[in-house]
Amino acid sequence: MSFTHFRLRALIAAALAVVLCTGAVRSANMLPSCPDSPNCVSSRAVRPSQQVAPFAFTGPAEAAQGRLLRIIEQDRGATVVDARQGWIAVEFRSRVFGFIDDLRFELDPATGVFHVQSASRLGYWDLGVNRRRVEALRAKFNAGEPASVGQGR
Repeated sequence: MSFTHFRLRALIAAALAVVLCTGAVRSANMLPSCPDSPNCVSSRAVRPSQQVAPFAFTGPAEAAQGRLLRIIEQDRGATVVDARQGWIAVEFRSRVFGFIDDLRFELDPATGVFHVQSASRLGYWDLGVNRRRVEALRAKFNAGEPASVGQGR
């Protein structure tokens, strides 16, 4: 291997290490895709059975994100695991069996919406829990009042 190839590989490895260690900046459409199972809903889903509308807002995105976080934090089963500008990741633990569902929001500032995805980590069917959670959150977000949004299994 020539010295030039070695330097190029070392440069690529160093750049990759920096990105992996510091966390890459989120770009548009970072919500994961829903699996084939019916235990996931998303505003970016392709299958009609998994589709939900994004959360629309008016006014500053920072204020809307703050309101959304306050609503989520009111739920005793919710743990916010990542909240930064334009991104929220939450774990919901069911009261009865302790199942964990992942809820994610991604800001789309160009359209004034938060895209949303809620998915069960385990199992095939969630008995509609993720859809009910998203719709309960939407109702509270649109009303502007925090309340419990967890739907236990």
